Amino acid sequence: MDIITDITARRAALSPDHIAFHDVMTGREVSYGELDRNCCQAAGFLSARGVRAGDRVGVLCRNRVEFFELLFACAKLGAILVPLNWRMSDRELRDLVSDCTPRLCLSGREDRALAQKALAGTGIDLIDLDQEYAPARDAAEPHDGREAWPGDETWYLIYTSGTTGRPKGVIQTYRMAQVNAFNITQATGLSASDSTLNFLPLFHTAGINLHTLPTLFAGGRVHILPGFEPGPLLALVQSGQLDVLLAVPSVFRELILHPDFETTDLTRTRHWASGGAPLPDAIVTAFAERGARLCNGFGMTETGPTAFLADPADALSHIGSVGKTQPLVDARIAAPDGRILPPGEIGEVQFFGPGLTPGYWQRPAETAELFTDDGWLRSGDLGRIDAEGHGYVVGRIKEMYISGGENVYPIEIEQVLDEHPDILEAAVRGVDDPKWGEVGCAYVRIRPGSGLTQEGITRWCRDHLAAYKTPRHILICDDLPRTSAGKIQKHLLPLPQIDSGAP
Repeated sequence: MDIITDITARRAALSPDHIAFHDVMTGREVSYGELDRNCCQAAGFLSARGVRAGDRVGVLCRNRVEFFELLFACAKLGAILVPLNWRMSDRELRDLVSDCTPRLCLSGREDRALAQKALAGTGIDLIDLDQEYAPARDAAEPHDGREAWPGDETWYLIYTSGTTGRPKGVIQTYRMAQVNAFNITQATGLSASDSTLNFLPLFHTAGINLHTLPTLFAGGRVHILPGFEPGPLLALVQSGQLDVLLAVPSVFRELILHPDFETTDLTRTRHWASGGAPLPDAIVTAFAERGARLCNGFGMTETGPTAFLADPADALSHIGSVGKTQPLVDARIAAPDGRILPPGEIGEVQFFGPGLTPGYWQRPAETAELFTDDGWLRSGDLGRIDAEGHGYVVGRIKEMYISGGENVYPIEIEQVLDEHPDILEAAVRGVDDPKWGEVGCAYVRIRPGSGLTQEGITRWCRDHLAAYKTPRHILICDDLPRTSAGKIQKHLLPLPQIDSGAP
């Protein structure tokens, strides 16, 4: 059985005075020595409240240092942290609480009312992170924790966004965190002298793993913001305080639209990366024009998450690619009948390696469906890998539609729409059609005041796409429904009025 040592204890021994966290809003700094002391106190506090090895601890909060104290405190005890989604309704949260049955929950002030509604009638104690937690932590008897953390043991649960069904708790092990940290370090050159920013939601794998845990493993500094604000983020870049950063495409889109973008020296951040959703080529180009190479990547909560990540040297020469698989993960492309496909052919992307989840919390049937007979993880995504190993994702298997006998991949149309200077964002899905079987429907956010019309969008598509790929329906939208991770929920997009006209 592989093990990892107590991360905060080892970092406190190696570099006790080095800053682990910097709270951007308050200016507070926490050294590695202080972090480990607080984690030991937090473990003592949880233990005094009856938390034992294997018990779940729920936490509902925005990004803050105390979240990571609790994460490492659970590791010291062998307990399991469960980050809860503050974007959910109280009814949805009750389903999650019922599924993971936490011993107790903690919440920040922004989400306390929501937490109270979700826990009403459950008998589960709710602790206020702003008023109760710190005094109780500091008064607790320190708990030194376990000597080692077994690699295959569950550390925390991440509930999937539920774009097509009920959220599932994806088991995250200590080994997965270690493997992800290694892969990120290899890809970015991460070291103890580097800083990153924690701002993506903590109930999503990126909020924990990209790049906060790898930076803490390496002994670097983590700046922390309660959430995404383009101004403060660009200010950190301009001041030279961010060395590595990963964000989702919607964040990069907002950065480009911010007035400070044109005056920010993007080259002061050494490594830019994107994940979590398809990255439009237009965003990569906009960053390249400012001297920054934005590296596209692809992974899943189930893969820990880092799998594919582009090298900066390839970010422009292979634009549209999600890069190559990192050292401790492998990928292949499989046909529906299980045949392994050669380079260049499109099929399901499947993964293999030591950083994969063992499965879903208390879902044996769905866990079994997640893996092939020979142990590869099914992604549910369609993609191809070229002869040099560069991966390309063309969409979810369930998103592909067939129009007039031709396979159509929405991501290809979305990339074309995103290249239009007056289009901010686009999503495409297939809808039933009496003549062609299925046709495309494009949902488009346009730049305010541009005057772009449905007819103009259709002409753009006809100039850049084959006729069968040109969307039959164009709907201009103010916004698009999203998951908590920023992914567009295509199944919630309204259906157009269907007629029998030809495209």
